[in-house]
Amino acid sequence: MIRGGEIVKGTCLLQKGQPYLVVEREFHTPGKGTAIARIKMKSIKDGSVLSMTIPTQQEVEDAQVDIHKCQFQYADQDSYHFMDNESYDQYEVSIADHEDKKFYLQEGENYELTIWEGNIIDIKIPYKVVFTVAESENYVKGDTVSGATKPIVTETGLTVRVPLFIKQDEKILVNTETNEYVERVNS
Repeated sequence: MIRGGEIVKGTCLLQKGQPYLVVEREFHTPGKGTAIARIKMKSIKDGSVLSMTIPTQQEVEDAQVDIHKCQFQYADQDSYHFMDNESYDQYEVSIADHEDKKFYLQEGENYELTIWEGNIIDIKIPYKVVFTVAESENYVKGDTVSGATKPIVTETGLTVRVPLFIKQDEKILVNTETNEYVERVNS
């Protein structure tokens, strides 16, 4: 249990039977009465957002989650396979439960696995990831007006719209929250 006044950004709370991560917290002290904490939480399991107002002296249940830094090894038909960087434990994660992550996982890269009650409930993908362009059509300079884009496919199968000057086998930085091109990466 944790008091409302002790809640900080990044705290995991148990609400509606599932863990929520506090993404915003604001304290408010009214002229009369006790201080309150206004918090905004995001479900670690499904991404839903929940807002609450908690008196600072009231206790709420905190979720005990473990974060493990792991290296992505490979994916087979049913599972993603990870190895813990410290203990070398192997983790098998169902693809069906984390289908939205398949285009962002790259073999040999490190990710954080969130474990709650012995189950892996989240694979944290970095905000920006470098990809190699696997498929790209060539365009001739002057074909279109400025700011034109074209679709490319990365080595993981992710489709991204990029400027016309991006060529096959180049590396690009992609915002994983919006799937938007950020910049070309020089090797």
